[in-house]
Amino acid sequence: MHTILGIETSCDETAAAIVRGSISPLKSEILSNVVHSQIDEHAPYGGVVPEIAARAHVEKLDTIIARAMADAKVDWKDIDAIAATSGPGLIGGLIVGVMTAKTLARVKNKPYYAINHLEGHALTARLTDGLAYPHLLLLVSGGHTQILLVRGLGEYERWATTIDDALGEAFDKTAKLLGLPYPGGPAVEKAAKSGNSKRFDLPVPLKGADRPDFSFSGLKTALRRQATALGTLSEQDICDLCACFQSAVLQSLEDRIARSLARYKREMADHDPTLVVAGGVAANLAIRDMLQHLCVRHGFSFLAPPMGLCSDNGAMIAWAGLEHLAAGHPQGQLVSPRPRWPLDDRADPIIGSGKKGAKA
Repeated sequence: MHTILGIETSCDETAAAIVRGSISPLKSEILSNVVHSQIDEHAPYGGVVPEIAARAHVEKLDTIIARAMADAKVDWKDIDAIAATSGPGLIGGLIVGVMTAKTLARVKNKPYYAINHLEGHALTARLTDGLAYPHLLLLVSGGHTQILLVRGLGEYERWATTIDDALGEAFDKTAKLLGLPYPGGPAVEKAAKSGNSKRFDLPVPLKGADRPDFSFSGLKTALRRQATALGTLSEQDICDLCACFQSAVLQSLEDRIARSLARYKREMADHDPTLVVAGGVAANLAIRDMLQHLCVRHGFSFLAPPMGLCSDNGAMIAWAGLEHLAAGHPQGQLVSPRPRWPLDDRADPIIGSGKKGAKA
């Protein structure tokens, strides 16, 4: 059994957690998981301001780490290694977390592991449900929309990605366009519950296309045009627009993901088919419900993390560090923070109307 301190500062959550577990047999326990959300700091600007985020990490991280250790009832002698998100993310925040973790590792004489933030999401189902390799991962967050085959630790194949906006980004920009509060995803989901999803005819991006990738910029543009045509928006107009937007997203996701499920059945016939969803957008209940029904139709098991582990957190980083420690992988003292760090660095860039989804 190993006990790991995990630190996460890639965006607008300052987080630290203590996880204890083993790989053989696969066992895990989250001893503590402390997250400070910066929503209040960024809400006046309708989105994350990198400079404010980095400053907040500096101010909060030491306290968050101390609280995580106190909640877990552990001392430094109990810690076997320290892991921190080294990318991808906002470079200012990454520097704060990485330098703090490296310093602690030097001072306390502990191994240090530089963790890919996306890998933390990819391995969350192993932490929470003891899921065996391989499995299919749908990663949906503010910066990423991808489908990856998770063959094993460090073995990831990107099967699909967004050619423009990430889904979480599309939700946030839709909310901002309609005057809804930050964070946008939960606000759009809440408004959609009171809306008529058939009132406006919005496009379903890439529906029926042979390529398995995603696209959301055209949907976002269509929504803006519809909102502009209406002029002054009533509360019901906003709810209806949100419902139509979310309906188009669900239809697009269902059509796109089905292609990767079929591919998994063809190419991985010797393995149990499981789809895991991870990332902040995985907290959307309408998306979870659609994915559950889609998996039933295709003969897949479906796993989604607990709500508290959908958004950025230190527990997933600690678990990823534990897996690397148990595998005997090299330490990360020489690894620098990386704002871009793809899980599958062999995948060719996607040429589309944007570059964020192609390279992240």
